[in-house]
Amino acid sequence: MSHPTKFTKYGGWLPAHPDIHTSFIAKHVKHAKRAVQSKAPVTHIPAVQVFKEAIESDPVMKTLFDQIFLQVSEKNTISDFEMLLHMLDNILPTAPAYHIATDEQGNDIGEPIGVPIYLLFDLLSNTGAAYDLFRIPRFNVALKKLLDSWGAYLSDPAKDSNAVLNTTEEGWFSQSAITRLETNLGEMSFNQTYVTPDPNADNRGYATWDDFFTREFQPGVRPIDAAEDPTLIHSACESTVYRIAHHVKSHDQFWLKGQNYSLYDIFNHDKAMAAHFNGGTVYQAFLSPLDFHRWHAPVNGTIEKIVQLGGTYYAVQPDAGAPADDPDLPEGSPYGALIRSQAFFTVTSARALIFIRADNPAIGLMCFVGVGMAEVSSCEVTVEEGKHIGVGDELGMFHFGGSTHALIFGPHCKIVFADEVVLDKHIWVNSIIAQVQSKK
Repeated sequence: MSHPTKFTKYGGWLPAHPDIHTSFIAKHVKHAKRAVQSKAPVTHIPAVQVFKEAIESDPVMKTLFDQIFLQVSEKNTISDFEMLLHMLDNILPTAPAYHIATDEQGNDIGEPIGVPIYLLFDLLSNTGAAYDLFRIPRFNVALKKLLDSWGAYLSDPAKDSNAVLNTTEEGWFSQSAITRLETNLGEMSFNQTYVTPDPNADNRGYATWDDFFTREFQPGVRPIDAAEDPTLIHSACESTVYRIAHHVKSHDQFWLKGQNYSLYDIFNHDKAMAAHFNGGTVYQAFLSPLDFHRWHAPVNGTIEKIVQLGGTYYAVQPDAGAPADDPDLPEGSPYGALIRSQAFFTVTSARALIFIRADNPAIGLMCFVGVGMAEVSSCEVTVEEGKHIGVGDELGMFHFGGSTHALIFGPHCKIVFADEVVLDKHIWVNSIIAQVQSKK
């Protein structure tokens, strides 16, 4: 079996091989068509039925959903809302799978599909109607219930969500899948890198999919260099650099093409915090569904404030497709708007704000922002206000997908980023990403 090994900008979110993408969608379209064409009464699994009723009982939401299917790219093969529901019926009772397909040359190819629900919504979300619908609070309440039902299944030891964790050709521990999981682990193997409850078991001993997804590093993996140097800032997540912005404003028009950061909106309309960080620096990086998903402290300091916010899950900033300089997709490709909308997510998506008062006064108050993207509907904070933390201590974690995060610093900080911190570069957690200098 052949498989791509290149780490891509959309890595883990969109399949790197287009034939995998096409095959995955076609598989679920085929299932949905059989269900639609069946003479049996239309039935859905309970969570999908509740979602359907919430949408169809609301004239505004139902009209917008109908408009999505009129506006969506011609590449879309999901014909209508009912077909989408049947596809969800097929996905929600299962864990994210490793998908096997055949390419144009007849070779077997495989890739993990870490965010299957997102792939259904990908093209649909890149429309004007979806931009309106997916930002409506009551729509996200209905969608959150749907995602919570899936999350409950993925984290329940009494269920079979770990059934996809095996060494068969379609398992996450097959030779092909392990190669993908080890792409950014350096010279170490999966078992050498991560805690595995039973290293010799076919499923490595993980009782649930979520146990596998939130796996921890082995002791000594991702060591912290120069933790005693208070001027250094360390990577909070195993992630790929998305954007670095300086002189960020308290208020900005974040819906414009440039996706400017708006601190007032990031901080949920907290005027005092927006004013404090006005003119500061934002570092943003995203996590592939294949990455380590726990957050770690970037500095030594005290947890001063924690804010957890609800928000949107699939609302993206519609665009005209991939830009001319896109590293993975052809110009104008309508796929992947979610990845291109990550700055927008800092003001719209479900997120956790952790304000840290750094021991170093040159840093002072900074903020870690964990942003839930797509089916990542849970941002779990594992620290408490008032707790003193050291570099590398755990702050929290994401569940059930991949996501993005940001570090925000005030205008008094002169942040000098390391030479290797460049856009689209994968960065290990706990590694040094920058040094702070006081501005005179």
